[in-house]
Formats: sequence, structure tokens, C-alpha cells
Amino acid sequence: MRVLRLILGDQLSSLIPTLSGIDKHKDIVLMAEVHEEATYVTHHKKKIIFTFSAMRHFAEELKTKGYHLHYTKIDDPKNSHSLLGETKRLLQKRSVDQLFVTEAGEYRLTHAMKTQWSETLGIPVKVLQDTRFLATHEEFRNWASPRKELIMEYFYREMRKKTGLLMETNGKPVGEAWNLDKQNRKPLGKKIKLPARISFKPDSTTNEVIKIVEKLYGHHFGNSTPFGFAVTSKQAKKALDDFISRILPNFGDYQDAMKINEPFLFHSLISFYINSGLLDPLYVCFRAEKAFKEKKAPLNAVEGFIRQIIGWREYIRGIYWYYMPGYTEKNALKASESLPDFYWTAETKMRCMHEVIRITKEEAYSHHIQRLMVTGNFALLAGINPQEVHQWYLAVYADAYEWVEAPNTIGMALYADGGIVGTKPYIASGAYINRMSNFCPECHYNVKARTGKDACPFNTLYWQFLLRHKEKLKNNRRMTLAYKNLSRLSKDEEKEILRYKLPRE
Repeated sequence: MRVLRLILGDQLSSLIPTLSGIDKHKDIVLMAEVHEEATYVTHHKKKIIFTFSAMRHFAEELKTKGYHLHYTKIDDPKNSHSLLGETKRLLQKRSVDQLFVTEAGEYRLTHAMKTQWSETLGIPVKVLQDTRFLATHEEFRNWASPRKELIMEYFYREMRKKTGLLMETNGKPVGEAWNLDKQNRKPLGKKIKLPARISFKPDSTTNEVIKIVEKLYGHHFGNSTPFGFAVTSKQAKKALDDFISRILPNFGDYQDAMKINEPFLFHSLISFYINSGLLDPLYVCFRAEKAFKEKKAPLNAVEGFIRQIIGWREYIRGIYWYYMPGYTEKNALKASESLPDFYWTAETKMRCMHEVIRITKEEAYSHHIQRLMVTGNFALLAGINPQEVHQWYLAVYADAYEWVEAPNTIGMALYADGGIVGTKPYIASGAYINRMSNFCPECHYNVKARTGKDACPFNTLYWQFLLRHKEKLKNNRRMTLAYKNLSRLSKDEEKEILRYKLPRE
């Protein structure tokens, strides 16, 4: 039997199930750069460059290992510009008995593969589960189905037990606590020296991709250069080594901090490589644990880092597949405002929003607190349509694939799922941003004022949000303090707050 094995752009791992049991003498590996996947949202130019360059480098690795590879480049004049079309085009030239493909990270594509492709192609299509994750779909369903609330913390503990990461032999967590997040909320002191970050000079392959992307997708969001992403597993491991050795020790303390002109702080910058297949997530976690065991990094940093991968990442992926289809259409708060233009231009008087969106345009990246408590917080407070926000996050970040982006946006950032991911809306006034960053002193608005033309929009919108959703949220036990504070407003102040219009600059 001859098998055609299709590898997608975020499956750049020799351990991907698609390659398992391959017969190098008979089977064919197919990879394709297509417009359909590059344009279903207007992906950041750096995201497209990273994906295509990493694909081309991975393809060369497969050729070196003796695989029979068919590769379609984006500017191939015969390119059909869809994965199905490229598969069909190859089948017209090569006789195969079956197609193997590992499930995609988007429901739309996996559903099409399972329900439509076989009939269209005229051969059986076997869609394989992605073994790069710790929890299978069935395992997550078994964990989730009997529960009224799907609390990430409890799922995370199961993953700790399953992997043995940071566990004692008696079954208890190292340090006698599962979660050390309370130690990881320090603002960045003025004397804290931030590390220079590793960058990789584009080679001829990447430079060719940069030129092509500028030509074909020059109208897309973001900057193409300078480009310093790792594009091979070897480079990605070098980036991981650098993070573990120099940066991880300070990651925990300052992971919630923000600073003008400092987009990276002590964050790992490896989510791109884990989500695309260049790094194995469990390998990454064991490397971090090793640093703790060798006393090269403190427990709060290592636990917080590992929790992001085997806790949050796995949990978010489970939520996505458990609730799809339909999850991305949720809008529990009936938010309907259109996405302001400044989400694309960064042209706003709000210094925090300007800074985070500017960074996003330049780097195709911002760290999790900037995503959650600045751009996400504003969208939630302002009542922006969740589907528009979802499309924005999916487009602008190089590590964004729908399985990970949608629950983080629809659930965590916007509370549009009604409390599946977050037990309360993650809202904050300007006081939080002022405490965790240095954005506010240089802002056009007054972070101390909650009403008036110079008041910080985060302040006015915060109180407006509480008023607007009072009936829905007042009985949420985690909102008790917020509504107690709301009750102290005068009726005149409430009226002024309710009259406030969403700022669009």
C-alpha cells in the first residue's frame, strides 16, 4: 500500500504521527504553502514569513533523511492555493491508496478532512490525533464531562501527576504547593536589568520568503523586518537553551510586568516554536525542571513556566475541542461594538494600548499580560464584538492558531463563553495597568480620574461595564468587592459614566 502523508505548516516535527511507520521507498510526503491558509484572516507578515520559512527548512531536513517529498511553494504558478487542491493535484500525477494527515489546529479544516476529503479525493483519508499533546480528546472529555465547573487548576494537577513534573515520590507537589502564582506578580523595579534576547540572522531561504511575502501580502498587518525568529528545530533549541540558562530565573517574579519599549522582559519567546512543532512541549518542561533541580532557577519561576505549558496550554486546547463547533460564536455579554481602527494602526492617545499594539505590529508578539489586561481588557470593558476581537488576535500573533487563540480570547479575555474558562470577567481599571507598568505617567489621560474628558478610558469603561452588566454579574461571588465599590458612586456619577462614549482614538 502506498500512502500520501500530508504535513501542515504547524506540524514541523519528525515525531508528528503523519510520519509514523512511513515507508521511505513507497510513501510520499506532501507539504504546501497556500493562499487559503495564509489569508483566512490577514495574518501578520512575520507570522507568514516564519511559517513558510520554517516549512521550507523542515522540508529540506526531510529530503536529507531520504523522504520522498513533494513541496509546493506559494509562488508556484500551478499552485491551486488550497490544501485540498494541492492534494488533489498531486493525486493526478501519483497513484496512492490512502491519505494520512494529523488533525489540524482549526475545527474548520479538521472537520472538512474528516467529512469531505475522502469523497472529493476518491481515496480513504485517515485523520490522526496529534500526539504532541499530553491529554487526548477522550481524556479531556472524561475529565470535563462530570464537572459543573472546568477549573484549570484541577486539570493542571492531573497533568503534573501524569508527567511527574515537580512531583515528590509520595505524590505531593515539590514545595508542598501546586501553584505559586501569588509570588509571580511583582512590578518591574527601576533597577532591574533586562536581558538582551537571542536573534537569528535570516539565511537565503528566509530572505527569499521575506521578499515573496512582501510582494504577495504587503497589505497585511505588521512589519516584515527585522526578522529574527528561529526557523529550524536546531535554532529553536538554541533559543530554549538561552532562555533556560539566562532568563528563566527571573521569569516568575516579573511575568505580569510591563514596560515601555521592552516587549520581552523575562518571557521565553518559544511559544512560536512549540505551537509549530519545532520544539516538543514536554522536552521544554523537563529542561526547566532540570534547571530547578540543579538550583539554577527558583521554584516559583519553574512552576509558573511549566504551568503555562502542561496546565494552561493543554487545558485551553481541551476546551477548544470539547466545545467546538460553536465556541467561537459565543457572546454571553451580547457585546456589539465594532473593533476600533487603532487595533490595526496603534494610533491612539491611550499610551498602554498604543504601546502594546505598536509592539504587536513590530514583533507579531506581546506577552500574556499585555494581551489579557491591556488589549483584551479594553475590548471586554468596551463591549467589542467577540468575533471581531477573535479574528484580530488570530491574525496578529505569530503563535496564534485557533485551538489556542480562541479560548484565550472568547473565554479568558472577553468572558464571551459565559464563564467556561474564567470564573469571572477579567476586568481592571487603569489602576492595575499603572501598578504593573510605566505606561501611565506619559499618557494623555489621567489614570487617577474616573470621569471627565481627561479621565483614563479604562477607568470610566470599568465602572460602565459593572453598571451595564449588573443584573448578570452581581451574584458572582468573585465580583462582590467590585459591586460593593460600585454602590459608593453617586447617582449623578452613574449617569455620567453611562453617557460615556467608546473612545476611538
